Amino acid sequence: MINSRDINELTTETKLHCIAFVAACKVHNIDIIITSTYRDLESQAALYAQGRTKRGDIVTDAKPGQSFHNFRVAFDFAPVLNGKLQYNNAKLIEQCGLLAEKVGLEWSGRWKSRPERVHCQLPGLSLATLQKQQDLLRLGR
Repeated sequence: MINSRDINELTTETKLHCIAFVAACKVHNIDIIITSTYRDLESQAALYAQGRTKRGDIVTDAKPGQSFHNFRVAFDFAPVLNGKLQYNNAKLIEQCGLLAEKVGLEWSGRWKSRPERVHCQLPGLSLATLQKQQDLLRLGR
């Protein structure tokens, strides 16, 4: 199972946006850590099972192959204040989200349906397109 935090696991374009996001946060004196980049299908399945067939709260609606993390074009982050992760600090997370948008990322805190406040991804992509590209790569085209 792979649930990476390494930005080198992202596509080149996503990695460059992630670096710019971290730098923008730093300029605004916001410390962040990247908590998730690439997830393989097995890791995605385990997350999807949480709150359904396994103990815990539901943390994702994305089944394996339906998360942008599975295609290396998304990452999750957490602001850090006084050495503690700030998952419940809505104001700080929103500041980060606005900075993400300024560097050209889609911040999912704006999603109408089930917003994910600590998730960013490349904009303008669809799961259908990503899945088709992956299928073509498997076929060697």
